[in-house]
Amino acid sequence: MEHHPFYAVRPLHPVFPEPEGLSPARTRWILVQGSTVAFRADPAPGTVVMGDLLAAGLTSGAPVYLGTDGDLSYYAAEIPAGATLPDGWKMSPVRDLHEVVPDRDMAYAAYAVRILDFDRSNTFCGRCGANTRPSTTERARICTACTRTIYPRISPAIIVLVKRGEEVLLARSPRFTPGVYSILAGFNEPGENLEQTVHREVGEEVGIAVKNIRYFGSEPWPFPDSLMIGFVADYAGGALRIDPREIEEAGWFSRDHLPPTPSRTSISRALIEAWRRREI
Repeated sequence: MEHHPFYAVRPLHPVFPEPEGLSPARTRWILVQGSTVAFRADPAPGTVVMGDLLAAGLTSGAPVYLGTDGDLSYYAAEIPAGATLPDGWKMSPVRDLHEVVPDRDMAYAAYAVRILDFDRSNTFCGRCGANTRPSTTERARICTACTRTIYPRISPAIIVLVKRGEEVLLARSPRFTPGVYSILAGFNEPGENLEQTVHREVGEEVGIAVKNIRYFGSEPWPFPDSLMIGFVADYAGGALRIDPREIEEAGWFSRDHLPPTPSRTSISRALIEAWRRREI
């Protein structure tokens, strides 16, 4: 089964404690500005990974250890506004790097954006307001006053492809690119298991019932902190009745008459393509 690069490539391995005394030859950098990443497309294949010498003088703030790959250690660092990149390097949103850089680099870039966002968002303790510091034994931050341990937040969300015979349910959100349709998705609520979330989200968004829910795959979606859990389900009854706050149009589509769908850099497209090939 074809998979999306975010869940086909394992992120960097966060070995703790962080390696010490590394030479520049064994250190690599991924430079981030907000939710964008520095990359070089030429010469092909492209890359988001910089050598230590290129990173010198470009970053602001303390570098953040990401993990290791073989005998190399990787770090993320923030680029200050207005910084001049080396010749041939540009900034890009991670999602736009698909087929520009290898899948491994895309996964590393997404991971770097996610971890820097975690550090930025948790400089202070949410319980007592004191400063936090990075843990030396795991991916976490520790409050310097009350010793609370803060882990990166992961927000589980379901995404489900609903089938009815030889048709699939696709819908448009007002947030989508004009003309693009996708499958239904929504966040898990406290107290729900994932199957209950599927039933609730489908019922709330389009008013129908589903059955035979089965797992397809999952995808870390670090924009900023979702984990998308993909399912397939069968139509079980009801007429389409959309929630206009979430959906502006929904309908049943055959394989021969599919509207524009999301880019290949998404689990939604992976589900649609697997259905189109009759794999699910």
